[in-house]
Amino acid sequence: MHCVSGKHSVMMVSFCQGALLLSLAAAMAVYADMKVDCGPDFVTLMWTESRPQADTSLLRLGNCFPTSFSAGEAYFYVDLTDCNFRRLVTGDALVYSNDLTYVASADSYNLAFTHPVVCAYDRPKDWYATIYDPVFKTYSLGDLQFNIGLMNDDFSGPAESTRFPLGSIIPIMASVVQETHQPLLLLLEECVAATTPELYLESTMYPIISNKGCLLESVSSRSKFEPRQKSSEIRLSLQTFTFAMGEEVFIHCKLLAWDPNGLDSTKKACHFVEGHGWELLDNLAQSNLCDCCESKCKSRRQRSVASEKHGMVHKAVIGPFTITDLNS
Repeated sequence: MHCVSGKHSVMMVSFCQGALLLSLAAAMAVYADMKVDCGPDFVTLMWTESRPQADTSLLRLGNCFPTSFSAGEAYFYVDLTDCNFRRLVTGDALVYSNDLTYVASADSYNLAFTHPVVCAYDRPKDWYATIYDPVFKTYSLGDLQFNIGLMNDDFSGPAESTRFPLGSIIPIMASVVQETHQPLLLLLEECVAATTPELYLESTMYPIISNKGCLLESVSSRSKFEPRQKSSEIRLSLQTFTFAMGEEVFIHCKLLAWDPNGLDSTKKACHFVEGHGWELLDNLAQSNLCDCCESKCKSRRQRSVASEKHGMVHKAVIGPFTITDLNS
């Protein structure tokens, strides 16, 4: 069931599956219809364009491309945890907001525009607010609590400074605290550095970990995963790199809590060791799981969607911090 439709020159309010959808008018006249569903943990959006010259493939919901598009229509089906949805708690409401943007090409007759989309829900009883701190952050959902932060040299406490000279080591630690779950293995699936606290299509990014757990920076630097103290914790020694020197830097990571016995080529922590090649942090005998770090890592097992829906995967941001030139 679609909740909202109509020409977008007025403000519209409607209820959908227990959620309040607010769709505000764009600053300019937009000759299109928009229909939006606020699901329990997802959003669908259909944009119908009446201008024949408009290219619907240029529409973006946050940083997400259309799920499908055709002449005059664009359709999005996205999770609230994706596409850079912004989350805000106001009283008993949990509000998710984003922007539908038309990215006009340089030779286009159609002007670029941004159209806000907001979904509000009753605040879940087991949801706790994020603690924002440049050094250490906590993300809670149900009985899982994810932590990530900048640490001091021996990982015994938070970093005392957020300024790191080029070539120095940034100690980073992430952990997951579980109350009723079976023991979990914490992995860093992806990490990128950026100059913004949220990722956008135009954001300048520097890949650190990609390909489902491959520490790319270890190939050309002293960066490495440190030996584990416990399965629910992962430590990364990241050597600073030439990126946004003197500016604020944020590291965006995807944390994955997984079955310790369920490692495969997409559930792993791999780093490159000079003279040895790619090694698996948790079991050197299974380092063949890291062979795909030079190509594309794919799982032979069926993806466990259910686990991800139950909060096993979390996105987190560290920062801001600054990489400084040795002469500054």
